[in-house]
Amino acid sequence: MNGIARTLAAGLVAALLSTTAFAQDIAVRGQQVWTMGPQGVIENGVVVIEDGTITAVGPAASTAIPTGMQVLEAPVVTPGLVDAHSTVGLTGYLNQPDDQDQLDTTAPVQPHLRAIDAYNPHDRLVEWVRELGITTLHTGHGPGALVSGQTMVVKTVGNTVDAALVEDGTMVVANLGTWALDRESSPGTRAKQMAMLRQALVSARSGDEVDVGEDEDGDDDEVEGARDLVSEAFRSVVRKERPLLITAHRSQDIQSALRLAEEFDFDLVLDGAADAHMMLDEIREAGVPVILHPTMARNEGELENAAFTTAAVLAEAGIPFALQSGYEAYVPKTRVVLWEAGFAAGNGLAREDALASITIDAARIIGMEDRVGSLEVGKYGDVAMFEGDPFEYTTHVTGVVIDGEVVSDARR
Repeated sequence: MNGIARTLAAGLVAALLSTTAFAQDIAVRGQQVWTMGPQGVIENGVVVIEDGTITAVGPAASTAIPTGMQVLEAPVVTPGLVDAHSTVGLTGYLNQPDDQDQLDTTAPVQPHLRAIDAYNPHDRLVEWVRELGITTLHTGHGPGALVSGQTMVVKTVGNTVDAALVEDGTMVVANLGTWALDRESSPGTRAKQMAMLRQALVSARSGDEVDVGEDEDGDDDEVEGARDLVSEAFRSVVRKERPLLITAHRSQDIQSALRLAEEFDFDLVLDGAADAHMMLDEIREAGVPVILHPTMARNEGELENAAFTTAAVLAEAGIPFALQSGYEAYVPKTRVVLWEAGFAAGNGLAREDALASITIDAARIIGMEDRVGSLEVGKYGDVAMFEGDPFEYTTHVTGVVIDGEVVSDARR
């Protein structure tokens, strides 16, 4: 390389580094800054982000903004929103067979399927929810199998799944009720569902290999002398290395999930829980958090007792909960937690509790409260900006920042 080429290359590298550093050193000012942390709501506040991390939060009058730092402004500023349970990135927006990776039906028990191996960071739905303020997803396999796989936590940015990844193997996902029944095969009844889960946990606790049953080809997929990934996944649950997330809507299935957690002393996260308002004392006594079904989920089938007011009922009962987008079988394949929380706020849930259900409370349930969910020094620089009350139907998202970088400036 000659001298001119070296000079040009050095200049290009310096420019790229300068641009990256500038993009990650910004301040966001808001007429109201909802920190969702100890500072509460700050009138005329500012959030300072350097190298992708929040370094200062406080009133604009007393919080210094470094000279030359890019400053963004919005009427309302909140933490980046957290979707506590989603299938985004696995369920593609085209709704075609080649972009639907949220469920494998070849065997009823597959806890070794990892969301990281199916996640598509370039799917349009990832961009869509990002533009609406969602910066963190707890995503993975959907309902339809007794044990469908492992979840992960990602940011809604990144050219690759590794670039988006915050944590792999966050939870193992199980499902109870009619969604996970196979009347012509196994499990064909709720009793068989519980027996299969119980046997898997017993085997994991004793160190034996877990029998996952035959796949659709009649093979049990066991290889003598090989690592048993299924057993490893269940052992991580009984050792409390990761929670077992159990989707259970009907009261009888919620009871079964609570009974199983008590029997095997694992960390349970109750998911869906349409009948939670019928089980308040039992859920509270068990100390189990709930990732509640989307507020506007259609109340039919397993969700026939779902109600717009359940979030408010859980809050009143003192049960920790978060809202989710869940799984949708139709296009556009996902709900948006911002709207779900807004509808809950319109049906009895206090606005601060509604925002908590898609920020700090969601982060706490998925084990990410030290990184996301509130605007506090040391956390990721994830910010959502609004032109007014986030839960008003006519309010738009005006900007989104992830790790200190502006990833959307569209008015959505």
